[in-house]
Amino acid sequence: MKLHHLPMLPRNARRFGEVVSVLARYGLVEWLSHTDFDGPKKFFTTHGGEPLTDQSRGTRIRLALTELGTTYIKLGQMLSTRPDLVGEDVAAELSKLQEHVPADPAETVLATVAAELGHPVNDVFGEFESTPVASASIGQAHLARLTDGRRVIVKVQHPGIEARIRSDLEILEALASLAEKSAELKRYRPVNVVKEFRRSLLRELDFSREERNLQQFAVNFAQNKTVRFPEVFPDLSTSRVLTMELLDGINFNDATKLDAQKVDREELARRGAIIWMEMIFRDGFFHADPHPGNLLVLADGTLGIIDCGMVDRIDETTRETVEDLLVGIAGGDATHLARLLMRLCEAPPGFDEAAFTNDIADFVAFYGNQPIDRFQLGGALNEIGRTVSRGNLVLPSAVSKLIKVFVMLEGTARLLSPSVNLLQLIEPYHRQILRRRLSPRRQLQKFQRVFTEWRHLGENLPRVVSEVLQQVQSGQFDIHLQHRRLEPAVNRLVMGMIVSALFLGSALLWSNNVPPRLGEYSVIGVLGCVVSAFLGLRLIWKIWRNE
Repeated sequence: MKLHHLPMLPRNARRFGEVVSVLARYGLVEWLSHTDFDGPKKFFTTHGGEPLTDQSRGTRIRLALTELGTTYIKLGQMLSTRPDLVGEDVAAELSKLQEHVPADPAETVLATVAAELGHPVNDVFGEFESTPVASASIGQAHLARLTDGRRVIVKVQHPGIEARIRSDLEILEALASLAEKSAELKRYRPVNVVKEFRRSLLRELDFSREERNLQQFAVNFAQNKTVRFPEVFPDLSTSRVLTMELLDGINFNDATKLDAQKVDREELARRGAIIWMEMIFRDGFFHADPHPGNLLVLADGTLGIIDCGMVDRIDETTRETVEDLLVGIAGGDATHLARLLMRLCEAPPGFDEAAFTNDIADFVAFYGNQPIDRFQLGGALNEIGRTVSRGNLVLPSAVSKLIKVFVMLEGTARLLSPSVNLLQLIEPYHRQILRRRLSPRRQLQKFQRVFTEWRHLGENLPRVVSEVLQQVQSGQFDIHLQHRRLEPAVNRLVMGMIVSALFLGSALLWSNNVPPRLGEYSVIGVLGCVVSAFLGLRLIWKIWRNE
């Protein structure tokens, strides 16, 4: 292997060694779980003393990521939203990953806030509780009160967390580059997954992004008086400290308090789902974590939405694709749905289009006959993910995340009221989707975009053609052909020719008794025939195993 093809090793060699050691140990456990070597198995146990080899593959992956710490736990949580990549069983296990991070001492927190805001805490806040109400991997939250008496939440980042995460990201990038060279692991696109994870995690490290998210949601829903987002205080916020309004209400998963306040749970579930529909289909900017813990019922009945650090955007093309996907599921058109998914996903070499279409037809036959009032969109979307995974297709990241949001949203809505049906709430948007797509304004925007692209192409085409002709005239024009998956076949062909030549040459030496001889046999001829026979059998064995 050439040196310039090796991935750059991370600067923190000690941490790199720790990560490789843990991965190697769990890799050995994976191998032992498929053997009858009972003796070594007793040396690999969980914290509870149970043999690791008795755990499922997903559990072992979860335990390994937990042992590696914050960055790897975050990676596992991201992969839990990608069952099309890791499989549904592993994704379900990774969704159990929890972050157990001890809180920083009070003096450390006070020093961080004072350094970030430029003033001692007592000069900025009327009250500041040094004991946090929560501590997560990146930061911890403290209750406080402004000098004017308003109650707020102050999120403070853990000291040194950014340096540790960046070091771990370098290690992940090096490991992903190595994994990309494996034929078995390459289909999971490890380099792209790590790039996406790096972008997402570094954004989460910047608290000013959550500040902008809250401000954007406030603008988008300024005319909607049934929903509230925490107000942010820019003068008391930086990239490592975020001060925002404390929304005091009843959590969605607290059924007892909701019933005590006589909250109409079905209406609340519908209202929350409609707000997410507006985020996705109207704004293309949505809260990506709609679990019950992030939703509150305020005293005046308003819906409060908190923890807006995890958001996503979808462009117009992706939004139209998701709209088509939902319309295809609702309409029960198997052929349209299969073609849409094949166009959307990256098909591997040798993809069986007929088998995939049959799987989609089975899916439509099952879900298409269900009454709409009993149709579970989350179950249908999960089944789509399983079908895509069976076909070795990979969904675009944006679509996979959006499917996860729909599944989580339906789960939250049904927690409040089992009678709520997300597909029924989406149905009115079908007409809006068609009107928006066919509107003169939308068509004009598309025409302007296409016209701009063609104009750019027309302006650059003469220059590109001129450069190509100059290269042809000067003899510098080269054509490079890349043959995918051809190298192993070529290697086998060359090896077969070498083995054949060795066998024929050795047979001639043997038949002519070319010295040195041992009795009546040519030593070189006999050895050559034995070696060529061994290499030939080895080549046949490799070809048979790969087929």
